[in-house]
Amino acid sequence: MQTLYLGSYTRRESQGIYTLDWNFEAGTLDNLNLIIKEGNPTYLGLTDNNTLVTVTARDNMGGVASYRKDDNGEFKEINHVLLEGAAPCYVGIDNHRQLVYGANYHKGEVTVYHIDETGQLTLTDTVQHEGNGPHANQASAHAHYADLTPDNRLVVCDLGTDEVYTYDVSSKGKLTEVARLNVAPGTGPRHIVFHPEGKVAYILGELANTLTVVNYDETTGTFSEITTLSTLPSDFDGESAGGAIRISEDGSFVYVSNRGHNSVAVYQTQEEGHRVEKIQTIASEGDFPRDFTLSPDNNWILVAHQNSDNITLFKRDAENGRLTLKETDILAPECVCTYFA
Repeated sequence: MQTLYLGSYTRRESQGIYTLDWNFEAGTLDNLNLIIKEGNPTYLGLTDNNTLVTVTARDNMGGVASYRKDDNGEFKEINHVLLEGAAPCYVGIDNHRQLVYGANYHKGEVTVYHIDETGQLTLTDTVQHEGNGPHANQASAHAHYADLTPDNRLVVCDLGTDEVYTYDVSSKGKLTEVARLNVAPGTGPRHIVFHPEGKVAYILGELANTLTVVNYDETTGTFSEITTLSTLPSDFDGESAGGAIRISEDGSFVYVSNRGHNSVAVYQTQEEGHRVEKIQTIASEGDFPRDFTLSPDNNWILVAHQNSDNITLFKRDAENGRLTLKETDILAPECVCTYFA
């Protein structure tokens, strides 16, 4: 049995962070349990010593919070670091340097926090992005992702400026920009995943509904574009936006969720990840598939829907990467983040 953590909005029914029990042998998810009451914990992560870090919103302030299990197995608050304005939309964990990274969509900021052995968070740096793009949702900078490259730099996707930043990170939690990639105007880079070889990455363009394949140069931290593909069928002309992107453990398949078209697109990688080909688009069987995850054994994909409050379960064929629908009605209120312990 393994634990699936669920981050959520708390606008309707949800009260915070939930867990589900994942039976990987049977392929079942059950026992929905509210573990932390928190305001809009839309993204979360766990450190190596099992400190849970989540974004949070309280009293017109936003920031990050940390929790740890007590002797009774209940999560207890360690501390909150809150600032005026909106909360971040992403947190990344850096266990090697004992740091946490935040990306703030509304502020266009990247934040860095030190996390000590007790789980206490302390703000160490803030970097403000500037700029805009041609899309209506690009009036200003919108940092949407901040996490580690394979060589332990920080990579940040800014949806508002159509840029992907690379930062060096000091042991004290200070950022220094070393490179910046400009993608096509109106792309809206949301998230990025890396091929296991570490030399190729895949950028999800939320606004343009695209998958952009890029080279990554570890010597300089620079990205360079190889090709861009649509995440949507060619005959679709409705409104949609990219949701999440994941890659299989062996690097052979990339998966993308489409919010609006309500589907998952499957791509096969070739030539050590440098070339991708779409091989399947399957209905997600829910409304607004904002996040999804592969099971730890990579045999299943679990797709969470923000608007229809359900998780859909797909069996994954490890040989050809294709998905087969197994279950559609697993309750997950306002779920926007899925995270395996």
